[in-house]
Amino acid sequence: MLRITRIERAGAAPVIKLEGKLLAPWVDELLQACDARDPAGNPPSLDLSALSYADAAGTAVLRALRDRHVTIVAGSGYVAELLKGGAS
Repeated sequence: MLRITRIERAGAAPVIKLEGKLLAPWVDELLQACDARDPAGNPPSLDLSALSYADAAGTAVLRALRDRHVTIVAGSGYVAELLKGGAS
């Protein structure tokens, strides 16, 4: 199960908070959430502090979002290890 919460911030890009497990069935929903930009066109940040697991598809989408300049904040050591592979 994955919870995706969009947190709006005045004068700043929104934050997308992920809680739980990022699995293949949730990848498209995450991509849709990250496509919505702020009025200035800035991409959101991803708060992964409560992400407990990502399968291969989840890891691939996190890497792709990072490569699309979505800022990843508050990730655990687990998330850092997941993101080591792939292009940066």
